[in-house]
Amino acid sequence: MIDWAHAGPSVLAAFLASLVEFVEALTVVLAVGTIRGWRPALAGTGVALLTLAVLIIAIGPALARIPLGTVELVVGTLLLLFGLRWLRKAILRAVGLIPLHDETATYAAETNLLTRSPRRFLAGWDTIAVTASFKIVMLEGIEVVFIVIAIGAASRQLLPAGIGAGAALLVVIALGIGLHRPLARIPENALKFFVGVLLSAFGTFWVGEGAGLEWPGADWSILALIAAFLVVALFMVALCRGRNVERLT
Repeated sequence: MIDWAHAGPSVLAAFLASLVEFVEALTVVLAVGTIRGWRPALAGTGVALLTLAVLIIAIGPALARIPLGTVELVVGTLLLLFGLRWLRKAILRAVGLIPLHDETATYAAETNLLTRSPRRFLAGWDTIAVTASFKIVMLEGIEVVFIVIAIGAASRQLLPAGIGAGAALLVVIALGIGLHRPLARIPENALKFFVGVLLSAFGTFWVGEGAGLEWPGADWSILALIAAFLVVALFMVALCRGRNVERLT
């Protein structure tokens, strides 16, 4: 049975994290479809999505057979490291130490590369176009699979996490079809900042659970952890900006 009363945070975390990854994949798929044709672009995307679905179906239920404490400790550690990596990059982007992710620039670069690439066909398929779509969807999708399985396995909420990721996929597909251009207006860098906070908070909570720690307030402690990571991250942004100003002056 699914505890839908506690599934909200899992759905939200999976949705937002997946949304970021799918937006990045959509940019390249749009470039492939525009320059090389929609048939190979959609074929590569479809094969990649099918492969990712098989991974979730194969790996997810298997993790349910592992003792919950072990899953929480191992998966929580991985999720914490994953979230901290996202949060670190988001902080560096916020203070200007690394450039902001720009979907319009990525689209332009990809279209330029595909325009210059020769057309190679195998059994009537443009292999470069199919491969480009497959590779980007798999690359971004693997991170989605990891997040869905990590959130779902550690919280025993695999279906809600999968629903969150699926909803993100449908939203991106709908926007891609409707707008037919990169989703540059989505505040992707702000999303990555918040997703980094969410994943770090979830990871910390499950590491504690796996280690036998009894969190005060049980699952409600996740909200406190989210607030704590958010405050620390915003403090680091302010601190780094202040140091940059001092160096410039």
